[in-house]
Amino acid sequence: MSYNPRTVALLAELLHPPMAPDPSLVQRVHNRMYEDGDPAYSSFSVTPAGAVLSNPVAQPGAASYAAFLPDRFQFREELTSLTPDDFARQVRVVSEMVVEARGIQVFTGQQVTVRTLVNPRHFKDSRTFLKNGMFGFGNQTQSFGREPQLFGIRLAFPAQEGEPSAYALRIESFSSDPRSLYIENQASFGPVLVERGLEVLERQVLEAYQFVLRNTLRFVNCFDSPSEQEQRQGGAQAE
Repeated sequence: MSYNPRTVALLAELLHPPMAPDPSLVQRVHNRMYEDGDPAYSSFSVTPAGAVLSNPVAQPGAASYAAFLPDRFQFREELTSLTPDDFARQVRVVSEMVVEARGIQVFTGQQVTVRTLVNPRHFKDSRTFLKNGMFGFGNQTQSFGREPQLFGIRLAFPAQEGEPSAYALRIESFSSDPRSLYIENQASFGPVLVERGLEVLERQVLEAYQFVLRNTLRFVNCFDSPSEQEQRQGGAQAE
């Protein structure tokens, strides 16, 4: 199995009991970042919803910010150069600074979203890969009177004993680039007590990412082979 995943979006939300926002506390954290000499975000602003730390982005649709809302911290990196490892570390470090300033004692949950693109090795079009390679469809799609232009599958993995995390996985063709397969993993994790340390926040971001790299790409690989492609195409022609 050899793929070159391209992660296009990383999001993390840290839920906490509702509290009145205090932008001045976040501003102090931002000032402290500059005093330390390596600020994670270059700009500070105040919106009706709360304080926001952000970085400038040049590409349309890109985003790089951390928002501190009445009931959650929201981190977002979309179409930026930040790696998953650096994003996970940034979520932890910035959160540690803000919880200290705001006096938050517990996060009631953590949600992480990872969006990645990958090219099938033996299919030039991700729609063909999903239709023929993964789903094994032949001419059945003719029932619609026209060919679908997006194929996809959704898989849900609820939390269970021994596996407290939950995952909602989407694997789809990608309309902006038919060659690419779009993979999205939405992961949900349980409460985190601040007094026990926030290293778990970093670890859970990486767990959500590893579920894509380790489990999902292994699943994709099961259907991505020349022989599988030939068999599916041969079956379609026979019909």
